[in-house]
Amino acid sequence: MKLYTYFRSSAAYRVRIALGLKGIEYQSVAVHLVKEGGQHRKPAYLAVNPAGLVPALETEDGTLLTQSLAIIEYLDECHPEPPLLPGSALDRARIRGIAQAVACDIHPVNNLRVLKYLQGPLGVSDEQKNAWYRHWVEQGLATVEAMLLQASRRGRFCHGDTPTLADCCLVPQVYNARRFDCRLDDLPTVTAIVDACEALPAFQAAAPAVQPDAE
Repeated sequence: MKLYTYFRSSAAYRVRIALGLKGIEYQSVAVHLVKEGGQHRKPAYLAVNPAGLVPALETEDGTLLTQSLAIIEYLDECHPEPPLLPGSALDRARIRGIAQAVACDIHPVNNLRVLKYLQGPLGVSDEQKNAWYRHWVEQGLATVEAMLLQASRRGRFCHGDTPTLADCCLVPQVYNARRFDCRLDDLPTVTAIVDACEALPAFQAAAPAVQPDAE
């Protein structure tokens, strides 16, 4: 498999975690989102993913997949052990709910292209951009904290005592929250789960700082 990735992309980070948890070997192809005006905007990469986003995954038969959650569910179906969507239909719905609270509610309004648009065409200052980021991330993670506290199946991780799709999404979002100095003091459940995840080799190997393209 070939993963088109960028070390700081939280969406690519999710997929790297999933590949590590599954023990799947892959080739990492760096697509820098800043250098050269953004390598994701170049014709060579647009031929891979017309949306110009990372990650993209080339499967064993050469098929290109996009969108991190779709990629992770594909990996889970083709490589079912260990399961990232375990349990009953209700369990899987709950796991997806936490994952989507991050991937669909928090991440889209704070990813790099949105922040660049705020600073470019809209003329927002660095201070205003960072305030925007912190507002939505802190509000979103507070919602995730509440979701976790309501859950009867919460364990060391978001769902039980093994990592799931929800943890694959949560850890990269908290990584980015820390980069932007978001307040996490009132999120003890979120931070405890992230600490448990970051103690595992698969999460450590997926971390931005150890990627080949890390700066």
